[in-house]
Amino acid sequence: MHVLKLTQIGNSIGVILPKEALSTLKVQKGESVFLTECAEGFILTPYDPALEEELNAGREFMREYRDTFHQLAK
Repeated sequence: MHVLKLTQIGNSIGVILPKEALSTLKVQKGESVFLTECAEGFILTPYDPALEEELNAGREFMREYRDTFHQLAK
C-alpha cells in the first residue's frame, strides 16, 4: 500500500504516483490512466473500460455473422 498526497497542479489537484506504481501499470509520463468507481472503491487502470465494451460488442457481432464473414473472405 502506498500513501499518496494530493498536491496543487495549476488550478487542479493532482496525485503523484510512485515509480513502482507506474512500472506496475506500465505507463509513462504523458500517457492516460482511467479511474473507475467500483463496489470496493476505485480502480486505476491504463485500459479504457469503454473500449473493452466496444471490443466485446464487436466480437459478439463477428461471432453472430461468422458464416457471412467467411463467405465474404473467399
